[in-house]
Amino acid sequence: MTTASDTGLAGASAVEIASSIRTGKVTAAEVVESALARVDALDGSLHAFVERTDAMARAQAAEVDAAFARGDDPGPLAGVPIAIKDLIATAGVPTRNGTVVYGDWIPDEDDIVVERVKNAGAVILGKTTVPEFGYSAVGHNPVSPTARNPWNPELTPGGSSAGSAVAVATGMSPLALGSDGGGSVRIPASLCGLVGFKASMGRVPLYPGCRDERFPGMSSWETIEHIGPMTRTVADTALLMSVLAGPDPRDRHSLPAGDVDWLGAISEGPARGLAGKRIAYSADLGYLPVDPRVRSTVAAAVEAFEKLGATVVEADPGIDDPRPYIWPIVMADSDLVGMRGLVARHRDRMSPHLVELIERPWTAEEFTTAQMMRKRVVNQLWRFMRNYDLLVTPSLAVPAFPIGIQGPELIDGRMVDSGSWLGFLNIFNWTGQPAISVPAGFTGDGLPVGLQIVGPHLGDAEVLAAAALFEQERPWHSRWPELGASTTGGTREDDLIR
Repeated sequence: MTTASDTGLAGASAVEIASSIRTGKVTAAEVVESALARVDALDGSLHAFVERTDAMARAQAAEVDAAFARGDDPGPLAGVPIAIKDLIATAGVPTRNGTVVYGDWIPDEDDIVVERVKNAGAVILGKTTVPEFGYSAVGHNPVSPTARNPWNPELTPGGSSAGSAVAVATGMSPLALGSDGGGSVRIPASLCGLVGFKASMGRVPLYPGCRDERFPGMSSWETIEHIGPMTRTVADTALLMSVLAGPDPRDRHSLPAGDVDWLGAISEGPARGLAGKRIAYSADLGYLPVDPRVRSTVAAAVEAFEKLGATVVEADPGIDDPRPYIWPIVMADSDLVGMRGLVARHRDRMSPHLVELIERPWTAEEFTTAQMMRKRVVNQLWRFMRNYDLLVTPSLAVPAFPIGIQGPELIDGRMVDSGSWLGFLNIFNWTGQPAISVPAGFTGDGLPVGLQIVGPHLGDAEVLAAAALFEQERPWHSRWPELGASTTGGTREDDLIR
């Protein structure tokens, strides 16, 4: 087992890096050189990045060091490396969306979240691997090498924020941005042993992603999409959320700022503990097949909440099975006319499952029936949550599985549909509730298993506080995959992580 002390600067958290740069223990330039050296050493086999921005990163690091030399404050992420999912627009940098369709597209504006991390002083390392248009929960696409899980490179890291997860899980970057329209932050967080947070709908504004009607495929998922942090620690998630959250007029769904103290949630919340809290635990939501390895790992992990003073009640929410309606919800949010035009021109070079979805003869009745089911599930869940402070479930029904497929065909020996392994996640995109995946433990063969903590609508602070307490009780973030290479690329790592 590799630990943080074995990984040098790459093992430092974003909070530690930001503090060390601010206090002069290390420079932003040293941090970025260390990060780029680690990418050099590891990414040739793991394929986290589809576009590196080394020159940009060095220039941003130099600006941070110059600002501190002048006595200026570059922001809360000053000098901290970050990786950006390749579905998120980055001005002047190719943003291909995992497709030949936008193979030469270079945005002329940043997504709101990219604007915000730049303004906070972060250093952008590059764009990370995604499946085509994000319409998949794994890490392969038709135009770039397949992202591989660092815990076992023959297995998928999950998706669609595949490369972002690989970058953080290996210490190439302490922070990454992912997007989550049906679990796409929480899926790879679970399979790669990370923290992945989907805040309440509207906490993190989106534009142009999902909302620029000029770009078929990219203008999808609008009513269910979230952008969120992927990190190794809950504290790093809170730090990044303190930069990302807040309203923007370009996103009509964005929420006012001020009701969540993101950093306070993980300092003051844990101080209060979970005494008096009622937590519902559901092992399968009442209808999902679950791999026995996941079931046993999460059941053992849930005991931590009782040790922390909470009352844990095994209870299923009693929701109707939404699996048949997942894709109608997604496709109703899509530009079918525009995407069918893309298929007409590029069919042979697009993902077969995506072509099938686009060409299916969808009916208005399928779309409206799915919308009614969404309303039903939303109402069932808020009624259930009236009796509990939090809901805890497995993040996924399975641990990581081989690359090259869309999902396991068997779970616990039973044939399943393609959405069953994801069934704990996408309903909370429907409801917009805050949900976080945190490492619960490992299977007997060393694969990470995630635990999901869900709060009521707008209960983001409670979710982060519970996650921080759980992390203290079960600190899996200190465990690293055996990568077969040891590189830190700097000379002052021991000082930094001491």
